[in-house]
Amino acid sequence: MSRARGPAYAAAVLAVGYAAVSAYWTAGGTALLDTVGGAPERTAHTGGASAVLLGAVTVLLKLAGALLALALVAPFGRRVPAVLLERTALAAGVVLTLYGGAQVLLGALALTGVLGEPGNPRALRWHVLLWDPWFLLWGLLLLVAVRRRRRDVGGSE
Repeated sequence: MSRARGPAYAAAVLAVGYAAVSAYWTAGGTALLDTVGGAPERTAHTGGASAVLLGAVTVLLKLAGALLALALVAPFGRRVPAVLLERTALAAGVVLTLYGGAQVLLGALALTGVLGEPGNPRALRWHVLLWDPWFLLWGLLLLVAVRRRRRDVGGSE
C-alpha cells in the first residue's frame, strides 16, 4: 500500500468538505456565512447570476483539488504523466500552504490590534481558527502526498 494514500485521501476529504460548504452557500444557505465576511459574504447575500457563477467556479475548483489529490494514488491518476501530475499537485500544495499560512499569520496579527481595529473581528477569528487553517492543512497534506508518492515510485525529490 502506498504511503501517499493517507495524506492524499485526507487532502481530498478536506477539499470535498470545503466544496460542500461553498456549494451550500451558493445554493442560498446562510449558516456561518457571516463568519466569512467581506466581499464573499456580500456577494452571497446579494445573490444573482454573478454570485451563483462565482460560487459554482469555487466549488468546481475545490472539487478539482480533491480529484488532484486522489489522482496521486488512484488508478485513474496513471493516465496523467507522472511529472505533470506531481508538479501540478506540488504547485497546488505550495499555493494552498502559503495562502493558508499567510492568512493565519496576518489574521492573528490583525486580531492583536497591531494593524488597527479589525473591521469584522468575528469573521477574522473564524478565518484564523478555521477557514484559513483548512487551506493550510489541505496544502500540507498535498505536499506530503507528493513527497511520499515520489519516494514510493522511486522518483526524484
